[in-house]
Amino acid sequence: MTAAALPARPVVELPRRTRIAIFVRLLAIQGSWNYETLLGNGIGFCIEPALRLLPGGIHTPAFHAALARESRYFNAHPYLASVAVGALARAELDGEAPERIERFRTALCGPLGSVGDRLVWAGWLPFCSLASLALFGLGAGTLAVVGFFLLAYNAGHFALRIWGLNTGWTHGLRVASALGATIISRWTAKPAANGTVSAIRRPIAELSLRPHGAPRRLRRRGSVDTVGGSLPSDGA
Repeated sequence: MTAAALPARPVVELPRRTRIAIFVRLLAIQGSWNYETLLGNGIGFCIEPALRLLPGGIHTPAFHAALARESRYFNAHPYLASVAVGALARAELDGEAPERIERFRTALCGPLGSVGDRLVWAGWLPFCSLASLALFGLGAGTLAVVGFFLLAYNAGHFALRIWGLNTGWTHGLRVASALGATIISRWTAKPAANGTVSAIRRPIAELSLRPHGAPRRLRRRGSVDTVGGSLPSDGA
C-alpha cells in the first residue's frame, strides 16, 4: 500500500511545551553532525522530548529502543529535517511497527535533501541576497542591508522549520502525500517555475507513489551517498 493510501489517524495534539522543546532543539540539529550518522544524532535529540510521552516515560525499554532507532544514520536538508522529526515523532507515539518506521525513515532522506537544497540554497538564499544587494543599490547603509538580510533569511528558515514540524506531526506516515499537495501543486500553477518543479517532483513522487518493495535509488546532487529503501506497506 502506498503512503497516500495509508489510513488516516486522528491528530493527537502535541503538548505546547513539548512542541516548543522540539523546535528549539531543531535549531541545533547539526550540533552533533558526524561522518558516521550525519544528522542521525540530531534527529534523535530533537525527537526525544516527544518520546518522553511514551507509556511509562523515559525508564522503559520502549523509550530506549525508540531513541536508539531515531539516532541512527539520517541525511536531509537541516531545515526540512523538521518534517522528518514531526512525522517520526508521530509514528513513534502512534505505536507503529519498528520495521515500518525504519523503512519510512530511510525513504525520507533523499526527497527532503533534494527539495531542501533547491528550496533554500537555490531559492530563498539567492533571493534574500539579491534583495539585499538591490537595497544597497538604492542607497541603504551597510547596517540596514545586513540587518535586512538577516531578518528576511531567518524569518524564512524559521517559518520553514515550524511548517515542517507541524506538517510532519499532522500527517505522520502520510507526510509524503502532504508534501506533494502543498509544495508541488502550488508551484506547478506558475509556468515560470516548471523547471524547478520538475526537479522537485521526481523525489517526492517516488516517495509518495512507489509501490511497496519497488527498488529505489536516489543520488543527491553534489553528494556521495545513495539512499535506498521503500515506503512501509499497511501490512508491515
